[in-house]
Amino acid sequence: MSESFLQGNIAERVGGNQFGKDDTIYKFEKIKRAKRAAMDSNPGELLIDMGVGEPDEPAFPIVVESLISEAGKSSNRFYTDNGIMSFRLSAQKYMKKTYGVDLEPETQINHAVGSKSALSLIPSCFINPGDISIMTIPGYPVMGTWTKYLGGEVVNLPLLKENGFFPDLETLTKDQRKRAKLLYLNYPNNPTGVAATIEQYKTAIDFCLDNNILIVSDAPYAPLNFVGKPLSILSIPGGMDCAVELHSMSKGFNMTGWRLAWICGNELAVNVFANVKDNADSGQFAAIQIAAAKALDHADEITPKICEKYNRRLTALAETLSEIGFDAKRPDGTFFMYVPIPKGTKDGIVFENGEAFSQWMITEKMISTVPWDDAGHYVRFSATFSATDIEEEKKILSLIKERLSTVGFIF
Repeated sequence: MSESFLQGNIAERVGGNQFGKDDTIYKFEKIKRAKRAAMDSNPGELLIDMGVGEPDEPAFPIVVESLISEAGKSSNRFYTDNGIMSFRLSAQKYMKKTYGVDLEPETQINHAVGSKSALSLIPSCFINPGDISIMTIPGYPVMGTWTKYLGGEVVNLPLLKENGFFPDLETLTKDQRKRAKLLYLNYPNNPTGVAATIEQYKTAIDFCLDNNILIVSDAPYAPLNFVGKPLSILSIPGGMDCAVELHSMSKGFNMTGWRLAWICGNELAVNVFANVKDNADSGQFAAIQIAAAKALDHADEITPKICEKYNRRLTALAETLSEIGFDAKRPDGTFFMYVPIPKGTKDGIVFENGEAFSQWMITEKMISTVPWDDAGHYVRFSATFSATDIEEEKKILSLIKERLSTVGFIF
């Protein structure tokens, strides 16, 4: 069969006439294939999946009940466009109570169909060909991907242990600073689990005010903070002048699949986002927004329980991995633990990078993790493994120790 004319019509940004012909296997597909093969080779043995990046429990009953109640109401069937006011008001109250941030709901808050959608739209608000988005590696690449789609450029700054896993903005050249429009920050950070300090945020704010750059603070894990109160960049002097922040219902409320987030902060930035979004979607279902407002109104009952669970699991996981020899400590937040990989094993196995170690862990030990080789060789353990209660958590952690403690890793 001859090749379709459409092959030549595909945009260069997604591969052009070579789209679909690249046989490169990306790491998450490699993980999926390795997991399937491991389970086929070891029937009846539990594969411990510590690569999952979403909560292992559903939304709380009070939220689900609200959705059920609202879903059938005729008044909720319409397009919501840029959102309903009741959700904005709940987000406003939540931001004030949780982060000490004062926001005007009409002009400084706008919902999005998940923070991923928001990150894909933000470059359309600010990036012209030749402009720069400053991203961090390892990190979530969506805003950078869309920057490239629009003819912009991406400058990746590594997150290194010696710099507190915060980007060193002083490494940017004069030309890069001049052309930069956006700086992406994500704290508490996926995958490192590190929370930003007030001083680090202040450094970023001063830098961006000096260089006319908008900070996009991606904060889905902000509620999952184990080291003091959750922190918003908007609470720091100057933050409202040069930053927007993305908050999500996914991580701190067990609502990943519900696809609801909000952008807040600088009024002009929120306004241009609302304008672009209005040409991209027609808003999330009103019943979901109403149920999410219920979750925000009951955040004091919901989020601490989620936070306590992942804090408990990560503390125990850090102890387990440390006993085996890993450089592991409980993170500042999120549900991830980011650890350097071993160099190899005493019986001669060598791990050249995180991907090699991750594949070995799946194949030989039936433990799935996510490798990161962008700034050193690490793997990310997630505490979102499936366990119905504390006793089952303990059994899984004991099983991890049993499988790994006899290996004889070399670090």
